[in-house]
Amino acid sequence: MPKIDHKEFYTSAIKTYGISAKGVNWNSKESQELRFKTISTMLPKEIDTLVDAGCGFGDSYGYFKKNKIKIKNYIGIDSLNIMCSIASCNTTSRIIKADVCSDEIPVGDYYICSGAMNTLSIFETHQFIQNCFKNSKKGFIFNILYGDKKSETYNYISKSTIEILAKNLNVKKIKIKDKYMKNDITVGFFK
Repeated sequence: MPKIDHKEFYTSAIKTYGISAKGVNWNSKESQELRFKTISTMLPKEIDTLVDAGCGFGDSYGYFKKNKIKIKNYIGIDSLNIMCSIASCNTTSRIIKADVCSDEIPVGDYYICSGAMNTLSIFETHQFIQNCFKNSKKGFIFNILYGDKKSETYNYISKSTIEILAKNLNVKKIKIKDKYMKNDITVGFFK
């Protein structure tokens, strides 16, 4: 079970902040883009199919396009209708309404996730990572809150948990970046 009611968490942010970084519960556009930038350092400059799990408004697509990462096929996945609708308009790409933890999801060269796991339970986070990695041909790159803090709302992960997950998934290569922002980590699991 999720730590919070996702629909309420995001719809209230959209009502308060509109279609913006804060509307998907980021602190600022700058912090959102710093996470996208960190993910992009682990991606090649040309990608056939990129799947964005928990795509929100599809902001990563615009960031990658602006920063000259060529994506032939962008697919966004989100569990909320409002996010899917806005992402569809913002990206003019294929957007799928699905629960990444339990629904069938498409295969892509790379999967990314920026922040969508931050409010999941530990069990759901493991399912989310497993499903994204399984459905990627080359790898899954994600950022998540980092450390051993306890929170009623947010989910924090430790490096030891990341290493256990990688071992259980038979990850061939791991890349970790954790010095770009306090309590945030970006992880690449590669095949």
